[in-house]
Amino acid sequence: MNRDFPDEEFFQAVAEGGKGSEALPAPSSLKARIYSALVSRQAETSPLMSFTELKACGQELCVFEELVRIAPVGETAKSLNICRVCHARILAERTENPPIFWNGCPYVQLKNS
Repeated sequence: MNRDFPDEEFFQAVAEGGKGSEALPAPSSLKARIYSALVSRQAETSPLMSFTELKACGQELCVFEELVRIAPVGETAKSLNICRVCHARILAERTENPPIFWNGCPYVQLKNS
């Protein structure tokens, strides 16, 4: 690896790079891809909280999560990452300002942040 200057100078240059210029927010599609990756990684390492538990903690659920929460299925099914099969995730990861609007959807929250 070719280094033009030591690490300390590099980090100083990066730190000074934002001075005098307005920071731009990350694109919502990038935020959505990062969020999806984090939730997938979390689901690989341990079970996710069930929708019943999330609702009890005051978390707002999207319409699809709410449907699974009230469905007559076990808590294991209510702990699945249903965003993996949701069209809102696909739209959010592939487009800026995706046409998704329902309350409680994390991808809508990312779009609006």
